[in-house]
Amino acid sequence: LIKAAISAATRDPRFRPVTSEELEDINVEVTVLTPPKLIAVEKTQDYPSKIEVGRDGLIVEKGMFRGLLLPQVPVEQGWDKKEFLSGTCVKAGMMPDCWYDAKTKIYKFEGKIFSETKPKGEVEEKTIKARE
Repeated sequence: LIKAAISAATRDPRFRPVTSEELEDINVEVTVLTPPKLIAVEKTQDYPSKIEVGRDGLIVEKGMFRGLLLPQVPVEQGWDKKEFLSGTCVKAGMMPDCWYDAKTKIYKFEGKIFSETKPKGEVEEKTIKARE
């Protein structure tokens, strides 16, 4: 966990590295994931019925492409199930409709979120509140 946190803070190519000065102002949040489970469907159109926004995170995989979105992402973005599937495809570097391709594998997992209440403060478990 420590190595992953350091890597996320200093080696993620999407963001500039966190500096030691910034640590005073950062709330740390960690999501602990359950093992991913392949979602089995007869027709790819059935994927939305197999996921729950606010509970499930998704992994989309096809060939060398792979993308993961945490359970809180669709809630924070206000996405429905289809938008969540499409967003995960985009995160993997594929077209938004890649989840309709039978060769694309889709996994789901759950997560527990732990977050500081303030920088260097107490840590609490957060709950995800999905929209109705």
